[in-house]
Amino acid sequence: MIIMGIDLGKVRTGVAVCDPSEVLASPVAVVRETNRARLLDRIKDLILEYHAEAAVVGLPLNMDGSAGESAQNAMSFARELEQIIPVPVFLQDERGTTVTAHGFLSETNTRGKKRKEKVDAAAAAIILGDYLEKRRISRERDLEGEK
Repeated sequence: MIIMGIDLGKVRTGVAVCDPSEVLASPVAVVRETNRARLLDRIKDLILEYHAEAAVVGLPLNMDGSAGESAQNAMSFARELEQIIPVPVFLQDERGTTVTAHGFLSETNTRGKKRKEKVDAAAAAIILGDYLEKRRISRERDLEGEK
């Protein structure tokens, strides 16, 4: 199944997709949009363009697990997105993903403007990768339970 990962930001929103076998999550776009309605429409267009069968929105919980303003915004965005697209929308804890994305970009020596351009899409790929791992573990547990 092709799944789209979304790292919601105030100005830039990162987007990633996985391959149909749900093994690789790859960054595909950074959407620069501050208008919520236009952002929702752009994400909808990307979901249709990439034939995504589900979407995963990063949930920026506080380090103690509580949901602050950013998490509330992400939950609201996910509900609004689900109303305009024909696929389910899930939330995925994204604590630490931006730090991890910066680490990956440092390893590839991505600096300056290129780094700003790529960090949000890289974070979306990490969010999606975490979600895919959670799905894989769940499937394995289900299979073990059937034995």
